[in-house]
Amino acid sequence: MTITSHNGANCPSVRGVSSQNATSVGALLLSRAEPAAVRPVAQLLRERQLLAPAGEGWSVLIPEGKPWRDGQEPVERVLGGWASALSVATNRPALALWWDGERSGFLLASGFRRPVGYVWLADGTPAGEDEAVHTFAARLGLDPVLDVQTLEPLTRPDRAADARARLLGLIAVLARTGLRLPAGLTPGESGDRLRAAARGSGAESVEWAGWRDAVRAELHAVEEGLDHWLRARESGRARAIGAAQLVAGVPVTLYGVRRRSPGWIAAGAVLLLNGGLALGARPRRAR
Repeated sequence: MTITSHNGANCPSVRGVSSQNATSVGALLLSRAEPAAVRPVAQLLRERQLLAPAGEGWSVLIPEGKPWRDGQEPVERVLGGWASALSVATNRPALALWWDGERSGFLLASGFRRPVGYVWLADGTPAGEDEAVHTFAARLGLDPVLDVQTLEPLTRPDRAADARARLLGLIAVLARTGLRLPAGLTPGESGDRLRAAARGSGAESVEWAGWRDAVRAELHAVEEGLDHWLRARESGRARAIGAAQLVAGVPVTLYGVRRRSPGWIAAGAVLLLNGGLALGARPRRAR
């Protein structure tokens, strides 16, 4: 399968990509936000991560640990919770890419909307709903004609494209939005290789440093980078948003606790923290 850009140039072909690493479990978490906005949220995930810029307006997180290794939570469920937390906190879409010995897939989180995802079997056999790619394109603001036409073949049988090739095809389309993954961060690689490649590209390590530092970092992000939040506070809209986040945060956190899911617990924590900050913030006085 060859991806063709809008101007007719061919992007790197993903036909015949080797599946020698397809049995490795791995994951990448992409955010359509700058690293400065992602960093404080990544700390709240309470799992060591490597953070790096991934092109214009994109960031990538690479888990340093393996929270799915005990088998209680599959990799896609852990990443789904993290993507939801990241999207809610940054108010930007977050995309989880994951793979294991049997399947590969993606999950896109967009705030409070229901996440949308797609799955392929290891040999590339589609195992999702075709409509998912249309929703995916719409939420990322992709071209509804040209980009969707390029995405649709990913949902059709293709003996020459395994699951890894499907993810590479997806990344090729996202390159049109400015996504540029650091060298070596390739779907299908083992977690060890991903981390080595990330460190080689200068990625920074982000880890949990306690609630005090997490709250301080979140406050800094709000004051320095989220002007729309400040405007919302002045108009009173943020208090309503904050109340909604608090109401949503409680069941999300409880759900994560019941399922022992770090990702969903983190999502609930982000909702509760952001809601509390919004309700507790004082409007700025006019100068």
